[in-house]
Amino acid sequence: MSIFFHEQLYRSHAVMAKLKNYPVTICGAGALGANIAENLARSGFEKLIVIDRDRIEERNLSTQPYYRSDVGAFKAKILANNLYRAVGTKVDAQTKELTSANTTQLLKDSQLIVDVFDNSVARQAVKDYADQFRIPCVHAGLAADYAEVIWNDVYRVPSEVNDDVCDYPLARNLVMLTVAVTCEAIVSFMTTAQQHNYTITLQDLTVQPLSM
Repeated sequence: MSIFFHEQLYRSHAVMAKLKNYPVTICGAGALGANIAENLARSGFEKLIVIDRDRIEERNLSTQPYYRSDVGAFKAKILANNLYRAVGTKVDAQTKELTSANTTQLLKDSQLIVDVFDNSVARQAVKDYADQFRIPCVHAGLAADYAEVIWNDVYRVPSEVNDDVCDYPLARNLVMLTVAVTCEAIVSFMTTAQQHNYTITLQDLTVQPLSM
């Protein structure tokens, strides 16, 4: 029986075959990125690249799928190891800082990009590359009780004001809601070619289409 037995019953053989061979690059392996990578891998995606230069800290453990024994290691490397052990997916882990100077090198094999970086400079580099080469790119971000999932054509890079803020409020349930919406937006795009944008709020458990 396939690891993805239940997903296949829901999606169909044709959709699962498409997921398996669809290259996705995830920019960031933090709360959103690591959980999105895990969700995609466990849904049948087998061609994943994860880009993140950061190392695991103890404060990451409540919202990110890492363990106490992983503290100090590279997020992307540990994520790749864990997903191979879990479902056999071979994640291409890039422990590099993405900048405007190396986007071509790091993103060249992308058929779809997921931007979940935590700083505006890297987000801008991803957006510019996706714009230039017309690669589908979805951006997801969190702020207190609120989250957005927005495709590149209508996305606006946020201000640099909060780039270095470390002690921000963040509920795991908002992370997981945003991960689920982002992953479903990706699968929907692959199967229908439509790009749906969403806002998410935790206190009222609301997911709404984003009107631009």
